[in-house]
Amino acid sequence: MADSFLAREVSDLCLGKPALRSLAVSATVADALSALRRFGDSSSPLSVWSCNHRSQGKPLDVDGECLCVGKVCMVDVICFLAREENLKNPAVALQKPLSLLLHGVPAGVVRHLEPHASLLEAVDLIAEGAQNLVIPIHSHFPSRKKLIQRSCPNSTLHDGREFCWLTQEDIIRYLLNCIGIFSPLPNRTVESLGIVDKESILAVHYDDPASSALPLISQSLIKQTSVAILDSEGRLVGEISPAALNCCDESAAAAVATLSAGDLMTYIDCFGDMPEELVKMVKERLAAKNLEAAVELVVAAAGDDDDSDSSTAISSSSSDEECGGGGGRRRHSPRVVRSTEDIMCHPWSSLVAVMIQMLSHRSAYIWVVEEDGMLVGVVTYAAMMEVFREHL
Repeated sequence: MADSFLAREVSDLCLGKPALRSLAVSATVADALSALRRFGDSSSPLSVWSCNHRSQGKPLDVDGECLCVGKVCMVDVICFLAREENLKNPAVALQKPLSLLLHGVPAGVVRHLEPHASLLEAVDLIAEGAQNLVIPIHSHFPSRKKLIQRSCPNSTLHDGREFCWLTQEDIIRYLLNCIGIFSPLPNRTVESLGIVDKESILAVHYDDPASSALPLISQSLIKQTSVAILDSEGRLVGEISPAALNCCDESAAAAVATLSAGDLMTYIDCFGDMPEELVKMVKERLAAKNLEAAVELVVAAAGDDDDSDSSTAISSSSSDEECGGGGGRRRHSPRVVRSTEDIMCHPWSSLVAVMIQMLSHRSAYIWVVEEDGMLVGVVTYAAMMEVFREHL
């Protein structure tokens, strides 16, 4: 069975996966925001592409001219807008280049891999720091789709092919399905395996300004973790999760800039059914900081749907009309709040139990705590992958 595992091709894990939604690296932040609203899938980031032949007038079926250079999600937009200089004039900030959202992201977070590559090659790339692997989808498309590609930078086609994401979660899920070949490794504790990261925990205290967590939120996207919220004694009481923040919209930028870490956690959990006092607090604090231009961002969170068409004018993008997108504001309903207890384990938890827990919550990390709730560290998919790689 081990030989079968090593011979597995990455295309086998890509069956049924949707084609990547994409943006050109030359697009603006507003283009990204418009696309994120239109597609409305917070669990899958947009791919960002550099296609040289587009600017050189070459035909679209020239092989090797398109390259996925990164990925963008709603958290990237929120963190960008939450900077004070951008909140002073959101309309101007949204017209800045999309490439600014990719600054500070390490090279190799997104990597290309051919469909016939082995699963072992994919594991090695993730061990080197890759989060998302770009895999071609074997399909044939009519010439009409190529014509659409010429006029619409958000097409799913690049070099005449469609691509999909292969993620760390996909590989961990596959490893769980064939966990027996790794016995007795799965029954060992996460502490004994040395995969509990105790040194690089991203954390703030409950009463700290949420703005102090802004660089940590960006780091948590890169590290595929989250920002822990601790009480005065160092116990884990919550988190600012990129996955949860992805379920918000750009109005959360104003909340990050004005609320405490604890209040921001409440804001994210209540998004779509915001308490009036919380919205009022954000507006008042924006005014106190002379950031009245950002108040318009908060209108959406207050649920003023009647005004949503006019209020979103600051971030409208011509790509909606050019590509036939639906446009309009992404609607949110109150989501079920995921308790921090759901993504916690203990140092003595077994590897297989932690894998099941993380996969069931679709979380790329899990907090490790003692019995009294004191935060010990965090376990990630990437750390798990290194352990499995050592035993192949």
